[in-house]
Amino acid sequence: MIEKNIRSIFSEYPEVLYGFTDIAYSAYADTYQSALVFAVPFGEQLTIETYSEEMFEKGIQDAKKIVEKIQIRLKEMLCKNEIPYYIPPLAQDNEIDLTAPFSFKFAAVNAGLGWIGKNDVVVTKKYGPRVRLSVILMNEPFVYGEKVLHSNCPEGCRKCVDACPHKALHNVQWNSSSLRSDIIDYRLCNEKRSLYIKTHGRKHACGLCMAACPLGEF
Repeated sequence: MIEKNIRSIFSEYPEVLYGFTDIAYSAYADTYQSALVFAVPFGEQLTIETYSEEMFEKGIQDAKKIVEKIQIRLKEMLCKNEIPYYIPPLAQDNEIDLTAPFSFKFAAVNAGLGWIGKNDVVVTKKYGPRVRLSVILMNEPFVYGEKVLHSNCPEGCRKCVDACPHKALHNVQWNSSSLRSDIIDYRLCNEKRSLYIKTHGRKHACGLCMAACPLGEF
């Protein structure tokens, strides 16, 4: 019944990708059984030719507004049906390990929404990496998506690697046993993005590696 209600809500947002996965691997597994993962395409699917920091940020914020609308609908439905839930934070919670309490990327891969690209972000067939992820944890069973175990990026493609101005990407093809450090120098990426805090009031969004990806609809 709950899964049917969730799918009914998403039927009103045909552009949004979504799926379900178990979270037995997670620190939240003692409280919640499953994760609903959904991916909202950025407001504008920028290419490397049309990219600007301002336009990239606008695309993120446009997607965030849709995420929030969907979350409101889902929370209302879950509360009405007295289903406990939790929405974990998207961002990392410390500047030491540079990890979030719950990995949205790992959940998206396990739910079958996409794979990890050479740019260390989730890549979907429909939109490439130009999506904003959201997750809701619930102690409910669902029909889970088929886990993605390897990259579907073209083997010889290195457009995201070459687009990185700081050479933080290692040109490594992801699989389910890959480590983050195999793919990206994430500390270097974080360091360079952090340099923009004084000018932007926040970390630099830096979506060049996403804009450069040839996959997705334009």
